[in-house]
Amino acid sequence: MPQMRVAVAGGGIAGLVLAVALRRAGIDCHVYEQAEHLTEVGAGVQVAPNASRLLRRLGLRDRLRSIAVAPQAIEMRRWDDGTLLQRTPLGEPCRRRFGAPYYTVHRADLHSSLLALLPPDRIHLGARCAAVSQDQDAARLHLSDGTVVAADLVVGADGIHSLVREQIVADRPRYSGQTIYRGLVPAERVRHLLDEPCVRLWFGPDQHCVCYPVSAGRQVSFGATVAASDWREESWSARGDVAELAAAYKGWHPDVVRLIGAADTVSRWALHDRDSIDRLSSGRVTVIGDAAHPMLPFQAQGANQAVEDAVVLAVCLAGAGSGGLEGALRRYERIRLPRVTRIQHQSRDNARTFHLDDGDEQHSRDAAARASSGLDHQQWLFGYDAEEAATTSRSPQWN
Repeated sequence: MPQMRVAVAGGGIAGLVLAVALRRAGIDCHVYEQAEHLTEVGAGVQVAPNASRLLRRLGLRDRLRSIAVAPQAIEMRRWDDGTLLQRTPLGEPCRRRFGAPYYTVHRADLHSSLLALLPPDRIHLGARCAAVSQDQDAARLHLSDGTVVAADLVVGADGIHSLVREQIVADRPRYSGQTIYRGLVPAERVRHLLDEPCVRLWFGPDQHCVCYPVSAGRQVSFGATVAASDWREESWSARGDVAELAAAYKGWHPDVVRLIGAADTVSRWALHDRDSIDRLSSGRVTVIGDAAHPMLPFQAQGANQAVEDAVVLAVCLAGAGSGGLEGALRRYERIRLPRVTRIQHQSRDNARTFHLDDGDEQHSRDAAARASSGLDHQQWLFGYDAEEAATTSRSPQWN
């Protein structure tokens, strides 16, 4: 039987994890990335146990220990006086409970670590996907230089503005009314936030701020949302104005004000929401990560779900058997859609509850947060083993 050939459009975290997982499964995979040089823009990413267990199995156990930070807790605080609303323990209690750690890591460090697991001849740079076509015998990536790449399966890992996704569903973004500023600050400028390494969030009317250490503790990554009607650019690389951000957070807790004041530069991204879709594949074309389920960043699960997607798809393809490619893709959808849809919806709900005005609803939210402290409420999210679910085809358990 001929070896399956997979062509992946996009060399970000989703595409590289899939390539590593397919290589482990003995499936031929090539990645086509539009950038001339492979670098990951952005700042930090939270890698929860549901993803870190998978990355460790793929060969990043030691590397993650050296590049990442293992925060001791997630703390949610009030915007003005810093009152603690909720503390979820991480660190060793989290590792013992879920069998894998919670990490915070710079995206570029994670990206380069994944890249190191792949042979250089499997990564093709300057390869912009211009179109996708397919027939009963093959799927084809049409690159902007005229090259046509034929494969048994084309996988879109080409992000939120996915061209491959257009083969399955039209892109219909809705502006959320929120933008997010992201930045990195040298750790020595914000020592007041590093006495204990934590993920810290401050909730306030119409906006919130989150920060955590990355790069083995040498930097602090932060994201700060601002309600805005005049900024619609959905781009990781768009530049923001530090002074404008600082003005938006005037009067917030001193820890937040000092954090923003310590930044030299920030990026700015307009946050758009999209409806969940009821299928991830069409014929010989499928999607993973942000190309499959772009979501608002208010559950800190975007990258984690991309990792889960990639591993599940690799397991399904490796076990295609008598059902062939069509059966493998149906199985991938069956396993992934319920989970990513729930997380998409929860991220959308958080966009509202994080940003409540002071008042009765805010008091109810804070009381609910205090009542849900601890790891029990994270079992459905952190305790989920995507590889096991794919191997056994067991339906996800949400309770």
